[in-house]
Amino acid sequence: MGRISMGQLVNRKFREWTEGLDSRQAMISIFSHIRDIPYALVTDPVFHDSKKGPEFLLKQGRGSCAPKHFLLAAMYRMLNVDVAYATFPFLWGAQEIRFTPALRQVAVSLPVSYHLACRVQIGCRWILVDATWDPPLGKAGFPINLNWDGYAETECAVKPLNATARKINAGAPKDSCRDSGTREIVPREGEKNHWEAEDRQRFYDEKVRSRTPDDIRRASWFYQDLNAWMERVRNPDYPAG
Repeated sequence: MGRISMGQLVNRKFREWTEGLDSRQAMISIFSHIRDIPYALVTDPVFHDSKKGPEFLLKQGRGSCAPKHFLLAAMYRMLNVDVAYATFPFLWGAQEIRFTPALRQVAVSLPVSYHLACRVQIGCRWILVDATWDPPLGKAGFPINLNWDGYAETECAVKPLNATARKINAGAPKDSCRDSGTREIVPREGEKNHWEAEDRQRFYDEKVRSRTPDDIRRASWFYQDLNAWMERVRNPDYPAG
C-alpha cells in the first residue's frame, strides 16, 4: 500500500499530534483529534478527494466520514501502520439516532448511503477504527468512540444495512494471534474493503450513480437540516437523552 503526499497543514498537524509520543500513543492522539473534528455532510467534491480532502477538512474544521478517514489513513501510513478502507452500506432511516421528527421523516425516504471507516493492522489483527462522530453528538444518540486504547476494535459509526448488531469483536484479544489465518481482514456483514482510496472511489461512484434527481434533492435537504440540527445538539444547553 503506497503512501500519498499530503499538504503542509496535514504535515504540521501530524507533527503537533504525535510529537514525543510512541507509536501507540501517536495512533490514539491522531484518532482522538480527528474524531473531535465536528461531523458535517459537505457536498463539495473536494472533501471526497483522498489527496485534497484531508487538507480541506483541517482548513474548514468540519467534515464527514470520508475526509476524516482519508486523513486518518494518511497519518497512520506516515507512522508506517498498514491501513485499508472499509465501506458499509447503511440507511439513515434505520439508525438509532434521536432525530427530530422532521429529520426522521426525510431520513426514511433516503436511498442506501455508504459509510467509510478504516481497517488498521494492529499486530496480526485488522481492527475497525472509526473516528466519525464528535463527542457532543452523543447527547442525541450518536455512537461515540470514547477512550480508544489503540488495541480494541471500535464501534462502527452506523448500523450497517441488514446487520443484526453494531458491536462486533469490540473485546478482541490484545495478545498475539496463534492462527496465521487471522492476519487477513475479517469483514463484518456487508462490509467492502479497499486497499486504495481510488478503488473505494470507483466503488462509491458506481453505487450512487443510480440515484434519481428526487433522491439527490431529498439528500440535499436532509444534509442541510442535519448539519443545522447537529450544531444545536452541540450547544451545551441542548438536553441530553
